Amino acid sequence: MYSEKVMDHFNNPRNVGEIENPSGVGTVGNAKCGDIMRMYLDIDGDGIIRDVKFKTFGCGAAVATSSMATELVKGKSIRQALEVTNKAVMDALDGLPPVKVHCSLLAEEAIHAALWDYAEKNNITIEGLEKPVDDIEEKIEEEY
Repeated sequence: MYSEKVMDHFNNPRNVGEIENPSGVGTVGNAKCGDIMRMYLDIDGDGIIRDVKFKTFGCGAAVATSSMATELVKGKSIRQALEVTNKAVMDALDGLPPVKVHCSLLAEEAIHAALWDYAEKNNITIEGLEKPVDDIEEKIEEEY
């Protein structure tokens, strides 16, 4: 059973779309379930995320976690965005069924992949940011 917040973010997703000339773009997927999430970031000269958009192909939980993740990083610093974990996304949505926890991990990895792309484009290192995986199934196997 999904929470009201999950249903709201699924039925009325925030920040859907693309950003033209984004500062960073991250795409991650889960080969096992077929979900694919792409996150676009517009980061200003002070390292603040001015805008964020997403495109997700997947189930309702994948759409909801994408939407919530964008809400959690918009207006935040790179450091704050890096601290948005899958648990933070799940908590903000008042939880997910255990079988859908991987969707929140997809959202976390999409943020990290977009930040990684931003760092590479600008030839900088973001402390604490690890190279993201293309398929989160690798992370699920490591962590769960």
